[in-house]
Amino acid sequence: MTTTTPSAPASPTPVSSKAPGTDKRPGRLLAVVLAAQFMALLDVFIVNVAAPTIRAELHASGAGLQLVIAGYTITYAVLLITGARLGDRVGHRRVYLAGLTVFTAASLACGLARGTGELIGFRLLQGAGSAVLIPQVLSLIQRNFAGEARTKALGAYAAVLATGAAAGQVLGGVLVSADLFGAGWRPVFLVNVPVGVVLLAMAVRVLPRDDDRERAAGRARGLDLPGLVLLGAAVSLCTVPLVLGQQEGWPLWSWLSLAAAAVCFALFCAYESRLARRGGAPLIAPRVLRTPGMGLAVFRIAAGMAVNAGFLFALTLHVQGGLGYSPLRAGLTFAPTAVVFGAVGLTWRRWPQVAQRALIPGGFVLTAVSTIAAGLLLRDGGDGGPWLYAAFSGVGAGLSLGFSPTLTRTLATVRAEDAADASGLLATVTQLGQLTGVACFGALFLNRIESQQAPGAYTSAGALLVCTCALAAVATLGAVSGLVRMRR
Repeated sequence: MTTTTPSAPASPTPVSSKAPGTDKRPGRLLAVVLAAQFMALLDVFIVNVAAPTIRAELHASGAGLQLVIAGYTITYAVLLITGARLGDRVGHRRVYLAGLTVFTAASLACGLARGTGELIGFRLLQGAGSAVLIPQVLSLIQRNFAGEARTKALGAYAAVLATGAAAGQVLGGVLVSADLFGAGWRPVFLVNVPVGVVLLAMAVRVLPRDDDRERAAGRARGLDLPGLVLLGAAVSLCTVPLVLGQQEGWPLWSWLSLAAAAVCFALFCAYESRLARRGGAPLIAPRVLRTPGMGLAVFRIAAGMAVNAGFLFALTLHVQGGLGYSPLRAGLTFAPTAVVFGAVGLTWRRWPQVAQRALIPGGFVLTAVSTIAAGLLLRDGGDGGPWLYAAFSGVGAGLSLGFSPTLTRTLATVRAEDAADASGLLATVTQLGQLTGVACFGALFLNRIESQQAPGAYTSAGALLVCTCALAAVATLGAVSGLVRMRR
């Protein structure tokens, strides 16, 4: 592995050759697409701290509340690949605007919902809008930036992609505690409306017009409906039990669903391989999967996102349930992780050349050490003191070093015409990694509490310590994968 970020191939639509009538400043284009992505990612987690208020005001059942939180994630994860392919066929500008419109309108509907059923339905629609919107972001970056400009844009993309979780917790806590105009939980959805309207107005001006030749090539490639159905079924059957299984006590249907997901995924792989051999157009181009380092990148991204989501989820349960923090204080607890993650993600390319080779394994090692440190600092039932924020900052820095260089370097080697496939693949891996982290580490945390006999705050703190040790073990696997890449 070289010590420099790979040079990206020339984009077929460089910044300087945009269609007439579009904004020529690439910084504005990048700001618009990343702002929309950040807003969409926030909504995966922003509802978490508002859940108790939603339950009280809408008199939601436990299952209903689960679907309010998880409905967005389910449709979002299931439709990501479809959203990526639609961008190739219809045009990334058109699909981006359509996705942002649906997301903004669904956010307004969520904020005005009068009952649990309405809120669940609009959350499903909101997730569908995100699934259509988010894959276009990477495709637009790949097609409108080249060389060093693309590398920097991908670094910003990586920083935004993984700070959404912590930032969602922070913003959710602020909005719920502020109780703006006595609206309770509703501002966590309504805040998207003015932002979405502004972004739509700006996007119409700054996004480049769709290239008719690229759209024709996308239509000629076909939609691969059997592949979409098989992959959609596999992701659905995997996502639903991961989201709902823990709260339901992992009933038989959840395990049968996971087994069926594995069968559907095997059928999908077999079908796609046969389609490629016949000269057809599979859902994900084989050359994307053969991109140097793609397999290791998928593993590291999944591991990093599982640790990220699992850490935030377990910590949220501890500080709100075990320590009794308010939504505002619980949300602000995650601020160091989000801020440091973003700062490191935007600056790692400027670090000394001699350190570049060790960034990924070193980041995962730092994550492992910092998660265990956080567990030890909280093990006695206290608030951990100022050293806890140093541990949180270490988690943010470590995850950023493991995630951002992996994503940026891998995407820099993907050809521009394969941007949609790579975007859908890595976005789906990111989402499934987060879901797996919440399901696995959330189950470990909750089961550890139930297995301990002594009541009180120490029970929650002890469960958190066990959970952070497991998180550190997964981070260590990420470090080992980084060492393999270094040897190559």
